[in-house]
Amino acid sequence: MNNIKHIFFDLDHTLWHFEKNSSLTFKFLLNKYNIDIDLKSFLKIYMPINFSLWNLYRDDKITKQYLRYNRLKSTFEKLNISIKSSVIDNISDDYVKHLPDNNFLLQDAITVLDYLFKKYTLHIITNGFTEVQNTKIINSNLKKYFTCIIDSETVGVKKPHSKIFQYAYDISKATNKSQCLMIGDNYEADVMGAIKNGFKAIHLNSNNETSHENSIIIKDLISLKEIL
Repeated sequence: MNNIKHIFFDLDHTLWHFEKNSSLTFKFLLNKYNIDIDLKSFLKIYMPINFSLWNLYRDDKITKQYLRYNRLKSTFEKLNISIKSSVIDNISDDYVKHLPDNNFLLQDAITVLDYLFKKYTLHIITNGFTEVQNTKIINSNLKKYFTCIIDSETVGVKKPHSKIFQYAYDISKATNKSQCLMIGDNYEADVMGAIKNGFKAIHLNSNNETSHENSIIIKDLISLKEIL
């Protein structure tokens, strides 16, 4: 890691505490729309559906609109809750609108960014929606740390596609891909996507996914201070 000059972070699940912020948003929305279901029961059904649909969206098998609508529709159907399509549309829009209102970060995120900012040029590569990700970054006071913020909607492809890594490399002004390090929680999108495109990678494996030998694996962000 001695020659690293540019570090590219994933955003959701890596710096921005998606699970906690999403849960708080749904707590607000279930109350707003008077939906008679406790938050824990809702999230137990919603989270695996959202995960599955996000993977399809990442692989360009479904559209953003399909993802946003059907992750809610499928959840309500499984919970045997009858809701009009127009209301699902409203909840979907409100979720995207209010998600950046909550801005909890992963433990030690700011401590680590303060440390790395003094030593490296930092960037973000995210597969999230442009308008939402930008608002998250601003509201959580992360913008000051990053030189380039690259999102998949702007580039037209999502991680692990080579085009988004090449785009990130080009605009970062790095002079060699061996100087570039990707840090993220998703093995396929962040780790293998980076490695296949000439970057080094560190896997933030905070969810105890299957171990591997393709990159350094860490369980928490604070471990980066020992490595970098």
